[in-house]
Amino acid sequence: MGKYQLDNKSKVAAAKYQDGKKPAVSNKKEKLNQLREAYLQKKNEKKQSGE
Repeated sequence: MGKYQLDNKSKVAAAKYQDGKKPAVSNKKEKLNQLREAYLQKKNEKKQSGE
């Protein structure tokens, strides 16, 4: 083990901190598809309101 060892309270705090740092959506393709759909939807709304 390393030079410093964590007690139980510190281990819980460290785990909670690391959980907050994880990305919400890890699948890049899924994220890109969501962004693309949102963009197309906004584009269509602007087109309809402009006519």
